Amino acid sequence: MKLNNLLVLLMMAGLLSCGGKEELGHEEAASDKENTVMLTEVQMKNAGIVLGKPEAGTMASTLKLSGVVDVPPQSMISISFPIGGYLKSTHLLPGTRVRKGELIAVMEDQGIIQVEQDYLIAKQKMSMLEKEYERQRVLNENKSVSDKVFEQTANDFKVQKIMYKSLRERLLMIGVHPDKISEDNISRTLNIYSPINGYVARVNVNIGKFVDPSEILFELVNPEDLHLALKVFEKDIHNIKIGQRIRAYKVNAPQHIYEAEVILVSKNLDENRTAIIHCHFEKHERELLPGMFLNAEIEIANEKAVLVPDDAVVRFGDGQFLVSSKGKGVFELVPVKVGNSDGTRVEVSSDEVNLMDLEIVVANAYVVLMKMHNTGEEE
Repeated sequence: MKLNNLLVLLMMAGLLSCGGKEELGHEEAASDKENTVMLTEVQMKNAGIVLGKPEAGTMASTLKLSGVVDVPPQSMISISFPIGGYLKSTHLLPGTRVRKGELIAVMEDQGIIQVEQDYLIAKQKMSMLEKEYERQRVLNENKSVSDKVFEQTANDFKVQKIMYKSLRERLLMIGVHPDKISEDNISRTLNIYSPINGYVARVNVNIGKFVDPSEILFELVNPEDLHLALKVFEKDIHNIKIGQRIRAYKVNAPQHIYEAEVILVSKNLDENRTAIIHCHFEKHERELLPGMFLNAEIEIANEKAVLVPDDAVVRFGDGQFLVSSKGKGVFELVPVKVGNSDGTRVEVSSDEVNLMDLEIVVANAYVVLMKMHNTGEEE
């Protein structure tokens, strides 16, 4: 309740406790119970007290979550060099934008020369064995050579063909097209090109450093498909469904909202009894980076509940109450547990009474509470 409204109610309560006695004499009597009070019709009218009934309904509550911006495996690329070598040159720094097909590094090593050499030798030898195989096949058909000699030639040709194809695939794996090399253009360097549009997330090497085939040179990220990975506690996971809308925001800029949609709900819980849900951003936001921490809110529909106006709930001491009308101007405090609110209505529950059977004060309930308190002091 706003401060100015509270001040008005305090003034009204004061009038009820003082002026009311002068006008009406003994028309009111305080109950012996501390949580009850009796008001006249005139007092109720002057205070603007409105009675009503609790309603049965559902309340869409907001679940607050937190998590980090994540990158799916297909959007993060680790660049390595399959045969190992020295980094000769690169212009990359963390955060550098790269385009698909852009030259990002040049590697140098004698291993590059070796694989090109092995391939060209294998290619030449296979060509010779293919001719020999054809010659022996014709001679064998004419019974000019034995089957054993022909079978040996056929086997040699097959083995060499396997060697040739494996070396060809090895060249393709390191980024060299086999048809573009010959004995006249063997090179000791090899260019590495970006496989995606994106930016550099990490640079793990420096110029002149030797890297093994298992080492990662660079990590590239495609920012077009960033996800939001949020942690959800076990008790709330049943409220999360694929397709639900998410409103995410930075801790230091809650006014800037990033809309997202739930696309995956994990089926596993970690040691903290939380599960991960993955959300897809509606728009590509350039300021979002992998690992960035975000808070998020998701609206969930609760089960049926008892709803009352926000103004019907009053706080006294350590508890919260409804003001129940017992009839003939008698009012009583009923303790309740308060749940979610949508700004106008609030969920309430009680283990002692059926709230749906009550008639309650739905407007200016604090006036009754203050009159009840003042009456207790006077006694």
